[in-house]
Amino acid sequence: MESDHTPKLGNVIQIDQAKVEEHLGAIVRGTVEETLNALLDAEADRLCQARRYERTPERVDTRAGHYERS
Repeated sequence: MESDHTPKLGNVIQIDQAKVEEHLGAIVRGTVEETLNALLDAEADRLCQARRYERTPERVDTRAGHYERS
C-alpha cells in the first residue's frame, strides 16, 4: 500500500524512437553486407576452385585476376 509520502515516478524511461530505428537500420545494413560478402566469397571460391589466399601447384589463376606487365 502506498503512503501519502511516496512520490509518483511517472515516465522513468524515455525511448527515442528515431535513435532506435537508426540503430536497427545500422544493424540490418551490417548484417546484409556481411551476408552478401559471404555469398560473393563463396561464389568466387567455386569459380576459382580455390579458397581465398589458397595456393596449390595446380592452381594457375588468381581470384583478383592476373595479367603480364610490360
